[in-house]
Amino acid sequence: MIKKVRQGYQVLSSKGKNLGGPYPTREEAKKRLRQVEFFKRHKT
Repeated sequence: MIKKVRQGYQVLSSKGKNLGGPYPTREEAKKRLRQVEFFKRHKT
């Protein structure tokens, strides 16, 4: 989930934990969210 905060955009888990940020643009936050989703599925 991407949430707008005062500093920019923050990536949060469904439980509210911080997964990255704040990022100045929404595009950067989307990129980080894609990284999180990718590695969530590709654990060894």
